[in-house]
Amino acid sequence: MIRVMVVATSPVVRAGLSAVVTTNPRLTVVGSASDLDVLASEVGQLQPDVVLVDLSGNFQQSVWEKLLVIQEQQYPLGIIVIVEELDSIDLETALRSGIRGILPSTSTESEIVAAVEAIAFGLLVLHPDAVELLSIREKIVTNPVQTLTPREIEVLGMLGSGLGNKAIAKRLHISEHTVKFHLSSIFQKLSVSSRTEAVAVGVRLGLIML
Repeated sequence: MIRVMVVATSPVVRAGLSAVVTTNPRLTVVGSASDLDVLASEVGQLQPDVVLVDLSGNFQQSVWEKLLVIQEQQYPLGIIVIVEELDSIDLETALRSGIRGILPSTSTESEIVAAVEAIAFGLLVLHPDAVELLSIREKIVTNPVQTLTPREIEVLGMLGSGLGNKAIAKRLHISEHTVKFHLSSIFQKLSVSSRTEAVAVGVRLGLIML
């Protein structure tokens, strides 16, 4: 039996997703939560195999960092998110934060159930439209100043001051794993492969004041 936890702000959506999950006799809903804070407090006790998170109409970029922290504090979860518009999220960042499945809110009941099963077996699930967006974005040159988040700019500034991962984590009150997550995102967005390159590009773009 695959244990599933449902997270959605709307109680109607929570009930609907729970009903969809239980249409498959191999799946069982072990609990639900109204937000990620409730998920963080209950996931350790409920021990779900898969967490189904509805982000439609309630998406914030900080959700990826929150989900990463939950997994750090608990254990690696099979998280699948449902979003309103696939092109409204940073797919690369979502995947780096440990998300194992991304579906649009237009997904059918059978698609959701199939995705939950696949993730429970350790597979990665992406809607065909999401795969297409990934290939398109690889060809687009974006402006790093616009794409770096305020936290990433903060981390980049600390790199420029010569701080290591441990020192950055201590100063920002986050884990070293989360620092590595931010560095990975910074490297990808600035198209660099080292801390030195990242600092050089940051200085050139005016993101770091030396």
